Amino acid sequence: MDKPVGPTSHDVVTRVRRALRMKAVGHTGTLDPFASGLLVILLGRATRLAQFVERHDKTYLATAKLGVRTTTDDLTGEVIEEDRGRVAEPPSRRAVEATLHGFLGPQKQRPPAFSARKVGGERSYRLARRGVMLELPESDVTVHALELMEFRFPELVFRTRVSAGTYVRALARDIGEVLGTGAHLTALRREAIGSLRIEQAVSLEALSTETPILAPLSVVGHLPRIDLSEAQVTDVGHGRAARIEPESSVSGSVAGVGEGDRLIAVGRVEDKLFRPEVVLEPAES
Repeated sequence: MDKPVGPTSHDVVTRVRRALRMKAVGHTGTLDPFASGLLVILLGRATRLAQFVERHDKTYLATAKLGVRTTTDDLTGEVIEEDRGRVAEPPSRRAVEATLHGFLGPQKQRPPAFSARKVGGERSYRLARRGVMLELPESDVTVHALELMEFRFPELVFRTRVSAGTYVRALARDIGEVLGTGAHLTALRREAIGSLRIEQAVSLEALSTETPILAPLSVVGHLPRIDLSEAQVTDVGHGRAARIEPESSVSGSVAGVGEGDRLIAVGRVEDKLFRPEVVLEPAES
């Protein structure tokens, strides 16, 4: 789905559930209400594939405003510090590009206080709403790509591809800190999750029972693939391991595929056995 600005990710799930008349509907990769763009909706038994979508890199087009810090690191928070002309001279485009370049690669990132990270079993944003502002432990993230698209002080627009678990609003905040101005995110649009792109998405207005639905295999296309015979499909469909002759390079999660590119299960290969962990097509009893 192409989520517009305004609705929550859960609101989109509700709309899909009603439009498609399905109960088993879920989303992965939450987008805040102020953000727009690609939201992957999983239907039926494919909701079990959420964990594999979450692992993908994500691409965003983001707009940040320099000179203003907020409690949430985005436009929804309260202003906690504003430049008000203290910067003698705005940073140059070259300085901004150099700063962005410095954020490429593996790094530690401090999540926003208003985030879904848990502290003592409670979501950080719930504590923050009660006035308990904690500095959360840093996380390991990777910024794979970061390009300046536009810069007209105090606004800068950048496109970035980041690893799972990266907060783009924290990235905007930290860019502002390095530039000495502070910053917060004012707009965010997700353009891709792995190989899934916004061009494939459907708007809420166009959603109907006639909406084309991608095959589950498209969600796990990044995984090594094993083609299963009908006998192996039966075993896997019953949750049993199937004997195979895998390539020596196969490791980690593997997609078990039946005839017609049907995703039967995702599992692991051990001792020449494909052991299903998430079964999409259970065999009939």
